Amino acid sequence: MRRNDYYIPVSGEEKAADFGNTKDGGVSQYSKYDSIPLNSLKSDEAASDPKQGPTFQDGQRRVDYVLTYHVQKPPSVCRKTYRFADYHILRSLRRSLSMMRSGDTPPSKEDPEIAAHNHRLDYHEDDKRFRQTEFEDNLREMGLELEKDEGNKIPGIGFLKIHAPWNVLCREAEFMKLKMPTKKVYEVKQGSNVVERINLFIHKVTAPLHPKVEPNRPQNVKHLSHPFSREKQHLFDLSDRESFFDSKTRASIVYEVLKRTRCTKAKYTMGITSLLGNGVYTAAYPLHDGDVDGMGAEANDRKILYEEWASYSVFYKYQPIGLIRKYFGEKIGLYFAWLGVYTQMLIPAAIVGVIVFLYGCATVDNDIPSMEICDPRNNITMCPLCDRACSYWKLNTACGTARASHLFDNPATVFFSIFMALWATMFMEHWKRRQMRLNYIWDLTGFEEEEQAHKDHHRAEYEIQVMQKTLKKQDMYPKDKKVKLTCTDRAPAYMMGLFLMLFMIGVTFAVVFGVILYRISIKAALHMSSNPTARSNIRATVKGTAAVINLVIIIIMDEVYGAIARWLTVLEVPKTDKSFEERLIIKTFVLKFANAFSPIVYLAFFRGRMVGRPGDYVYVIGSYRMEECAHAGCLMELCIQLCITMLGKQLIQNNLFEIGIPKIKKLIRRRKSDMDSQQQEDYNMTLQRHEKDHFLGPFVGLSPEYMEMIIQFGMVTLFVASFPLAPLFALLNNIIEIRLDAKKFVTEVRRPIAARAKDIGIWYNLLRGLSKVAVIVNAFVISFTSDFIPRLVYQYMYSPDGSMHGFVNHTLSYFNVSDFKPGTAPLQPMHLGYEVQICRYKDYRETLWSNTPYDLSKEFWAILACRLAFVIVFQNVVMLMSDFVDWLIPDIPKDISLQIHKEKILMVELFMKEEEGKKLLRDNHTNQSPFQPRSRPASHTPSNC
Repeated sequence: MRRNDYYIPVSGEEKAADFGNTKDGGVSQYSKYDSIPLNSLKSDEAASDPKQGPTFQDGQRRVDYVLTYHVQKPPSVCRKTYRFADYHILRSLRRSLSMMRSGDTPPSKEDPEIAAHNHRLDYHEDDKRFRQTEFEDNLREMGLELEKDEGNKIPGIGFLKIHAPWNVLCREAEFMKLKMPTKKVYEVKQGSNVVERINLFIHKVTAPLHPKVEPNRPQNVKHLSHPFSREKQHLFDLSDRESFFDSKTRASIVYEVLKRTRCTKAKYTMGITSLLGNGVYTAAYPLHDGDVDGMGAEANDRKILYEEWASYSVFYKYQPIGLIRKYFGEKIGLYFAWLGVYTQMLIPAAIVGVIVFLYGCATVDNDIPSMEICDPRNNITMCPLCDRACSYWKLNTACGTARASHLFDNPATVFFSIFMALWATMFMEHWKRRQMRLNYIWDLTGFEEEEQAHKDHHRAEYEIQVMQKTLKKQDMYPKDKKVKLTCTDRAPAYMMGLFLMLFMIGVTFAVVFGVILYRISIKAALHMSSNPTARSNIRATVKGTAAVINLVIIIIMDEVYGAIARWLTVLEVPKTDKSFEERLIIKTFVLKFANAFSPIVYLAFFRGRMVGRPGDYVYVIGSYRMEECAHAGCLMELCIQLCITMLGKQLIQNNLFEIGIPKIKKLIRRRKSDMDSQQQEDYNMTLQRHEKDHFLGPFVGLSPEYMEMIIQFGMVTLFVASFPLAPLFALLNNIIEIRLDAKKFVTEVRRPIAARAKDIGIWYNLLRGLSKVAVIVNAFVISFTSDFIPRLVYQYMYSPDGSMHGFVNHTLSYFNVSDFKPGTAPLQPMHLGYEVQICRYKDYRETLWSNTPYDLSKEFWAILACRLAFVIVFQNVVMLMSDFVDWLIPDIPKDISLQIHKEKILMVELFMKEEEGKKLLRDNHTNQSPFQPRSRPASHTPSNC
């Protein structure tokens, strides 16, 4: 084990005072683990270069990564190890026995259970200390340099600062196949002269929208990149070693070393993930570059991001995607690039949606069916909406609902559905092209091989479970020395996860059914109310309260489903991190999608179906019968549910929680502190960078951010025929969401590990699947939920003059009130002031004077056939158009394809020149006289890595 040069050993007197006088030599055996950090003896911290970032106490070596752990006692006092705990127990027992024999009373009596508990805690803490020491020694053997800070201003927390020297950076960069810029540069052409001029003109026009972090003009030259190699380091510009590997790359290199380092002296091997899970270390994170505000804040990338990206005052500007990638890595950079493209593409969708809505507003006064419903001269008496409590009512009382429904149920919504299907395809194609451009700019074009090489890296949890099963098998079969390290009995976890997911989806359906019962019972109760105001607003009250209840349940169950999905994924013990992430995403998406869209699917496709007719209704439970749609259809209620769910999830769950919860936590922390605001500010000024970052929240990944947007994408595309304003609300939310996420990443969470990725992964497949399903869903919404098809059928098949006059009467059937079943007739039949003999209800049934009264009429079957035909035609035509657009737009922009091809040629030429130089060197070496001194080319100087 190597000696740490930055620690001094604890004196023997302090050790003897702690351990007692022993004769077994145990103190000398463990003395090498006990040390005091020298930085605790220094009063002033060495100043660090702001460009270089936080450093060690020497002010030279930068801090690349930090691990935190619990400190039980001050660093000048050593804890006794569990090997000497038995000695103290025996000594205390002997002292107690001797006092009992002498008749003396012990000075204090301790509960034996408490003593045993404290003994177990000491054992556990010493075991943690042992594993921590072994892990840190292994890190030193890997070449990392460590420095402890236990005398800080945060009591009970110790910090282990990690620095990666140059040779470790070179070694790991070669192992990770990091692409680094070479000295070779080449000219980047934007295309033809006309295209280049157009791009420059657009760039000048949009100059006020660009953040002040990058050159205003597009870059015309680019460095040729190549995977780093210590043998070919002459290809790279190593004149400034401090800036060759930036802070993001250095932290990712240290993290890779931490993942590969293992504790092997325990019962089973443990990596950094297992050590964090078992409490050996409490946190692990790289450091932010510096402060974002204050008088002493130096210029750094974090401060620039805070001013030019994480501020609401720059909401109209483009995002500095290049700087985001430089600071947070490619994976987070791709998320914000995707979110920016999605938000930009919502602008035309929102404009068209507003136009469709305004068209409905402009034509509502000319809509003949609405005029017929609102005309009191028609004097149409409708059948009761519920048994006994409800009475007869006039059709013109539904005038407001009919006029409001026309705002969303008009011929323009069909055009908007087709437009949104093509919009989804255009969005996917635009993102693929943008993604390829970013891959070229960020040197990720050859990332597949690297991803394939690292995809088999096992998770620590998987290795622990395999090792535990292996040790168990070795105990059962001690003679069998060849025990295969496998984990094949995970089928029960899969089956349990499947059954539990189906059960939770069933719970979601049960909740929807409960809201249905609420609507039915509240409607009946309000009809029986003696308050005329309550009875006049029955529909609005029931619709609004039911939608709000659904929203509250959705928000609560979202959190529950997220925890269940993670628990099920942990039970399955996936082998790799990528497998774990994909399984977690699939489970979370299925549960949250079912939770958010179950009420909407019910309103769109099930409410008002299989209701029956007056005198022969279908009952749910007891006297509660199935819900009916309003005369203008269920589209208005579907629109209300979509509007409340979408706005509620975005404002409450997405924005209010993200803004409010961190502020509440900060307020609670201030309340617990004894310092006032000025003292707190002064205290924060004295903290070092690693101490400030410790108070920030942990980074939980991008899955919650993606999930919010995927659910929103479903709201925008799946039922857009019923709610044309959905793209507008999504656009307004995303403008806030971008800056909100930016502020959270820059100021409220610890700096995440920079992860490389060339695409958004499984999220793209989910988006593409939703865009395909949206075509089918909108076809059914237009065909079965709206009155678009019945109006067309009436106008071209049954209208006498080819107009919509008489359409309302055509959709209503007749019912003789004498045919009510016993106990279902209204309690107040004279509610309208006269005796009703025949009432009307919305359905296509045979008339009372036909041979088969109340049977489905031929008009019903004709409309049903037209509806099914429309679904088939709409689906195939729109998907054909989408596939045509997909084929028409290439996935890779032409200029990027040419530049990638040019890079490959230049790389081949570069290596061919190098080989020619080596060959010429060998020829000169052969032709040299044996007495002539041999010269060594400058390009083959010894490696400094």
